[in-house]
Order: sequence, then C-alpha cells, then structure tokens
Amino acid sequence: MKRPDYIKHWHVLEGPDNAGYPGSDEKFAISTPVARHVGLRRLGVSHIRLPPGRRTSYPYAQSSDELYIYVLEGYPQVWVNGSLHELSPGDSVGFVPGTGLCHTFLNNTAEDVRFLVVEEPPHPDNRTYFPLNPGYAATRHDRWIDHPPQFFGAHDGKPDQLKKPRR
Repeated sequence: MKRPDYIKHWHVLEGPDNAGYPGSDEKFAISTPVARHVGLRRLGVSHIRLPPGRRTSYPYAQSSDELYIYVLEGYPQVWVNGSLHELSPGDSVGFVPGTGLCHTFLNNTAEDVRFLVVEEPPHPDNRTYFPLNPGYAATRHDRWIDHPPQFFGAHDGKPDQLKKPRR
C-alpha cells in the first residue's frame, strides 16, 4: 500500500546543500520545510540538519515571529548575544519576538546536529535585526532598526572552523 501524502520522512524531502547569504561563501544549515510537504499551512515546522563546522545563520532577532527549537540529535551550541550555551538532545530553546535577543546555532563537533524547528508563518510586519552583519542588514527590506538595546558578549557568533588562526 502506498503511503499517504501526509506521511513523509525528512531525509526524502531534504533539498540541496546550498543555503547561504549574498556575497558569502559560507555554507549554513540544511533546512527542510516538512510542514509544507505534509500539507500543513498554518504551522511552520522544519527539520534542520547542521553539518560539522557550520552555523544555522548569521546571528539575528525578529520583531514579530516566535521561534521554538528542539534538539533531536547532537551537541550544538546556541549563541545568544555573544554568549555560548551548550545543548544536548532533548533541549528546547524558545525565542520570544520583540526582545531583540540575537541568536544562531553552531556545530563545533565532528557529527551532524539535527533540530526540529516550529515557528509562526511570517508576519508581514516582522522585522529582522542582524547585529554582526550590518552590510547584509542594510540590503534587507525588513530591517529592524528600532529594536530594544542589546549588549553583546565577546564571542563572534562563528563556528570554530571559520575562525582564522592567530599569528
């Protein structure tokens, strides 16, 4: 019997490994929007695979869109406003919109990390803040300028493999 269209495995749905930003050669996480593939329209659910030495995105915060991340497999770190926090399978992370807390997830291990991400469908009034990438932020139509003031720790938001050796 053929499986119904509302049952899918993320591995079959995963697209190409080509996520990036204009003007950057850096590779980011591989995102699979599973909710759309099983027919859901009001929930944003994605499977994220983060290969070793990568991060999910440039650090950012959103003004209106709520975000929930559940660690399925691996030992990533979450970067929040310049501080790293160790995560393990079963950990949940939630970002409340409008706080200005900037984040990205890093994989500084030798194994893939996998996440389940649940988020609201994009709000037309949502704005995005990219504190460490002002050049990129300036190109976005949804640039968040009036975000709450933020204070940042020393970490640059990049995985260890992207850091240049000191001389």
